[in-house]
Amino acid sequence: MPRNSFDYIILGGGSAGCVLAARLSEDRDVSVLLIEAGGRDRNILFHWPAGFAKMTKGIASWGWSTVPQKHMKGREVWFTQAKVIGGGSSINAQIYTRGNALDYDAWSEEEGCAGWSYREVLPYFKRAESNERFNDDYHGIEGPLGVSMPRATLPVCDAFIRAGQEYGMPYNPDFNGKRQMGVGFYQLTQRNARRSSAAVAFLRPAENRPNLTVMTGAEARRIVVTGGRATGVEITVKGRLETYRADREVILSSGAIGSPRLMMLSGIGPADHLRSVGINVVHDLPGVGENLQDHIDVCAIAELNGPYSYDGWDRLHKTVWAGLQYLLFKSGPAAASLFETGAFWYADPAARSPDIQFHLGQGSGIEKGIVKIDGAGITLNSAFMRPRSRGTVRLASADPKTAPLIDPNYWSDPYDLEMTLKGLEMTREILAQPAMSKFVRKEVLPGPSIRSREDLFDFACKMAKTDHHPVGTCRMGQDDMAVVDPSLRVRGIDGLRVCDASIMPRINSSNTNAPTIMIGEKGADLIRDLPPLPPVFFAHERNDLTRVNVA
Repeated sequence: MPRNSFDYIILGGGSAGCVLAARLSEDRDVSVLLIEAGGRDRNILFHWPAGFAKMTKGIASWGWSTVPQKHMKGREVWFTQAKVIGGGSSINAQIYTRGNALDYDAWSEEEGCAGWSYREVLPYFKRAESNERFNDDYHGIEGPLGVSMPRATLPVCDAFIRAGQEYGMPYNPDFNGKRQMGVGFYQLTQRNARRSSAAVAFLRPAENRPNLTVMTGAEARRIVVTGGRATGVEITVKGRLETYRADREVILSSGAIGSPRLMMLSGIGPADHLRSVGINVVHDLPGVGENLQDHIDVCAIAELNGPYSYDGWDRLHKTVWAGLQYLLFKSGPAAASLFETGAFWYADPAARSPDIQFHLGQGSGIEKGIVKIDGAGITLNSAFMRPRSRGTVRLASADPKTAPLIDPNYWSDPYDLEMTLKGLEMTREILAQPAMSKFVRKEVLPGPSIRSREDLFDFACKMAKTDHHPVGTCRMGQDDMAVVDPSLRVRGIDGLRVCDASIMPRINSSNTNAPTIMIGEKGADLIRDLPPLPPVFFAHERNDLTRVNVA
């Protein structure tokens, strides 16, 4: 007879959820249930690196969009949120970046999150990582998560790196090392030219444990709270309503949209809002759904002089050849994440660390919403890394089937818009450097006629897209608007924690998947009440106690 009681119930099988399930089930004396609304990652698109290009177009996602953005002329922005085991790590571009050391120091020193400084979280990044190239103070080689260098870059990528240096950026061989700034190749969450998602790296090796149960296709309806304590969950499976009891803790790991949404559906959140949609208030916690932050990027697209990108490989005969090339040699278009090179630099010269990130796409039309040009092209996007704008996640109704109201409130702070437009100008200048002249025929977008600030703003409103990096909606901290404390316990509800990107008080200055996996690693130790891993001290600090990775 199926059991209905577990020590730990994890709601959400995304990046952090898979890490939690693997780490908590290491203790054979506890039972763990992982619940995921999406399905399994059986399709080859989840595992071949280039499958990412299909994912942003709606495969394995919830199909949500933002509310009209009032600072973007009312545009609704497509907002991909993963709905598959492994979450974002199963559908993203596999870029492994952690952010800047000062991001985490700000969590600790300015947001009151003791234990989350850079020195204290770096051991958890390292514990997760199996890096094929770097073995030093900043990297691990024995963790589950494969981290590799790109296998399928084209010569235009090398030209971009040279162009970045001509623009004034130094070459950087490791964005996750001593310094973040510069231009270079990204490290990727891959192993043997296959995606190394959290599902593959962490969950799959753990699934044969008798104390771990994984349920997919199961949508959580609410967290059951009894006498101020989370005691279980209600879920729907194949149209049936089922209840499971948590003897120790319920752990919410559904992401920056899903976690606050489920809390509010459970009556935990801003009381006035809950009443307005007909939900009984279980616990008035005003910070739930507040503090939404996201990276939004704007791109420039250049037409190339010849077939120097991966445009055109979607034709049937070329697709077949690409598949054979990948199966036989683990190379070619199917082995490309399509965004293997990039840079970190300054839009604001006074910024405390790099505030703009670039991604070079080896084609056009790679992601949903990005124009596909005739012939061969490349895409260079830029995103402002530390937005000041804050948005919200709210419920449209008490019906769990109704999409939430996602309002990132993009560009509500004028500084964000100015830095975004500065980043767009920088992309155009980089593409115009001498190193690119061998490849680039002309700029297609924005195009030579787009020069005035008004025209650039109009272009940005039409072309800007999310980087799929929402965070912050169950913020960690000590004040009245904090949702969780630094141990990730929900304030005012016993037996309930949140462990995913929603707990970030401020967004990190890069892609967000690696930090989410780190949060899962550290969260698992907090839940198990284990002593923290020792903070990192660096070899060069024997004589020089300077801060690292600041530049």
